[in-house]
Amino acid sequence: MNDKTLSLEPAEQLLALAGDFTRFNDAHARYALDLHGPSPATALNTQTESAQRLARSALTIVDTLNAQPVYHSPEIRAVYARVRQLAHLATDAADHLIDATDILDDTRAGLPVELDDDVLAILTTQQARQEAGRRFTLAASLTALGASDALATAELFVAERRRRGFTPPDQPPALSPAQTTTLRAVARGDVALMSDKPSLRREDIRVSISTIRALENRGLVKREDCPDHFRDQRVRLTSAGRRGLAASFARPRPTPLTTTQPAALLPSATASRSR
Repeated sequence: MNDKTLSLEPAEQLLALAGDFTRFNDAHARYALDLHGPSPATALNTQTESAQRLARSALTIVDTLNAQPVYHSPEIRAVYARVRQLAHLATDAADHLIDATDILDDTRAGLPVELDDDVLAILTTQQARQEAGRRFTLAASLTALGASDALATAELFVAERRRRGFTPPDQPPALSPAQTTTLRAVARGDVALMSDKPSLRREDIRVSISTIRALENRGLVKREDCPDHFRDQRVRLTSAGRRGLAASFARPRPTPLTTTQPAALLPSATASRSR
């Protein structure tokens, strides 16, 4: 690797983190129903562990950035700030889920529960579940944009490194505009399938099943079962997809070839006067 080769490791880690945020959010939608079941603590504990893993993964990316020989420009400092913010959001989400578990446990034991206004109150089982559900919803709001934020941060890192003359070691895959749009939408967690038809979180994009299949055939995306009751499968980036998308960020567009036509010959003034 020469001095001007761009390591894509931080960007690929951020894209993997984006996928993990999407998995967390899909599971959160699934477990929301379990809060009204016989054992809500199971859902809360599972999501707490997942949120804590998200935070650890984000801090691992900080370690990767620290190992990069990069000039800490304002853009790179912004990358650090965004990654740390993702870690903080995941940690705060885990704290809300822990609080929700404590509320249910204390109510079951007949102990008072500390509410947001620092007031201690004895709650009924129904009240405790409602309060736990509110904390559960707060956790969801903190992580809702994690995937898109991680994608934007990965792009910012690569764009800044390119601006300083560093280029990825490999060329990104040649993709059509529709395939590029779909790959980015997958990275944001916007693409799922319902009965083999694309189910999109946003209304400003268009994704076809034929484009998804084309990306699958090239090994750039894959399908996974989705725990969300309203979706059958989630479309995710493969490791090759993360590598290819990271290499495509801020890539200079090729200059289009132009053909220069010779200027039309105009009759000389002398020739014109002689007619």
